[in-house]
Formats: sequence, C-alpha cells, structure tokens
Amino acid sequence: MKQKMTIQQLELKAVDIREDIIKMLEHAKSGHSAGPLGLADIFTALYFDILKYDPKNPDWDQRDILLLSNGHCIPVQYAAMAHAGFFDRKELTTLRQFGSRLQGHPERLRLPGLETTSGPLGSGLSQAAGMALGLRMNKDHHRWIYCVMGDGELNEGNIWEAAMLAGKYQLNNIIGIVDRNNIQIDGPTETVMPLEDLKGKWESFGWHVIEIDGNNIEAVIDACAMARAVVEKPVVIIAHTIPGKGVDFMEYDFHWHGAQPNHEQAIKALHELRTLQGRIRSEHE
Repeated sequence: MKQKMTIQQLELKAVDIREDIIKMLEHAKSGHSAGPLGLADIFTALYFDILKYDPKNPDWDQRDILLLSNGHCIPVQYAAMAHAGFFDRKELTTLRQFGSRLQGHPERLRLPGLETTSGPLGSGLSQAAGMALGLRMNKDHHRWIYCVMGDGELNEGNIWEAAMLAGKYQLNNIIGIVDRNNIQIDGPTETVMPLEDLKGKWESFGWHVIEIDGNNIEAVIDACAMARAVVEKPVVIIAHTIPGKGVDFMEYDFHWHGAQPNHEQAIKALHELRTLQGRIRSEHE
C-alpha cells in the first residue's frame, strides 16, 4: 500500500523524475525530451496517488492498468516506475542500450510492470478497449484502465475507431488521458493537422470530457477521481501541458520533441530543474 503523499511532496517527486529523464537522455544520446518532461506531473500523480499496483508483484490481479500509447514518451514512465520501486534507479542509465530492459519504446515482455508494447502510434486506445471489455466479461468492476495518448497521435484513425467502440459499449472503466501539449515532430499540432474542437470531437463519440491543467498534480488527481465517478460512458481527460516543462530552452519548442540534450545542455537543464528556473537556490551549488 502506497503511503499517501502531500501535494508538495508529489511536486518534488515530479522534479526528481524530470532530473532522471534528463540524465537518461543525455547518457543515451538519443530519445525524446519534450513529451516526457511535460508528462512528469501526470505520471507522478498516477504512480504515487492514483494507480493500484504492487511493484513486488507486477502481475497482481487487482492492479489498475496503465497503457502508454505514445510509446516514445517512455522515459517518464521508466523514471516513475523506478521511483515507485519496480526496479533500481541505477538501471535508468541503460535507456536505449543494446540488451537493456529499458528500450526506446516500451516492450511488455522485457520489463515487469509494463502492460503493453507500443511504438506505432494510435494503438493504445484499441488495446484499452479490448482490455476493458475483458474486465467487464470477467465482472471485474474494481479495476481501471488508464490510457495516455499524445495529441499528435490523434491524427491516427485507429484512435477514433477505438473511441467509437468504447462509446458504443459505454466502457466506463476506461480513463483516457490526452497529453495536449500542442506539438508533434513536424511542428505545432494546429499547423500540421488541426485538432480543435477537440472536446467536441470526443463528446460526439460518446465520451465524457474533462479539461485540466496537466501540470497541476492536484488537478490530475481530482480529474481521475471525477472520471471514476462517471458510470454511463468512458471518460477522457484533456490535459493541457507544457512540452519540455521545467527547462526554459525546451519549453514550447517542437524541435525538442525528438531531440535529447548534449552534456552542456543537460547541465543547464538540471540546474534549472533544481532551482525551479532560478526561483530557489539549489543545494547542489
């Protein structure tokens, strides 16, 4: 059973996770920076407040299920899992190394605690819908499936096929979380392929929609609690986040979607995270 953490403790945990993301990517010399940094608050809320799981028994049959559909953001999940006790944090430095359990996209059979393999975008919500139907058939009504998706990923038609199915069968055990950071690899989402009216799109497919500040941990926790209280339809949380959150030269810049910091940039990024972009004095100074 996880010990309940205060919001302040959770916010500090999110900073630690962001620091580990920077270290992992700098060591790997490849990977994605903006999305994982922006998602750190959401994954902190999930692993340290919301999800039911047992890191010593990853296949526990009463656990909640977390699917990362936009698998390139996996560094944030690896960091959160390590902090939650699934494996030693020292293993984080093996990200993207040959033979590592921590591949650049999650591989379910490599690392206990991962629920799915992802890489090709657009598949996560279909997997979630299948799992949700399975839980319903088993009359397993006390487990939830959380599916994290990128906003650029919503360009994929498979997402909307799954959304249509979940709406038809009123799969109220699915909680989708869209990382609405407004960037994708080629530029701003609204330039590449406009998504708005995003709330209206999900509602038209039969989903209940909640919009929040995805970098506000308390808002994430509250939104998931509200989502679990909706009984007549699936729920999607549109979480507005800042890509590259916490590192000013990465924030809002789509060029960091698929880029990683070099050594000098990593040092600067870690300093900004430890000082909250200069607002406090770092104990490392």
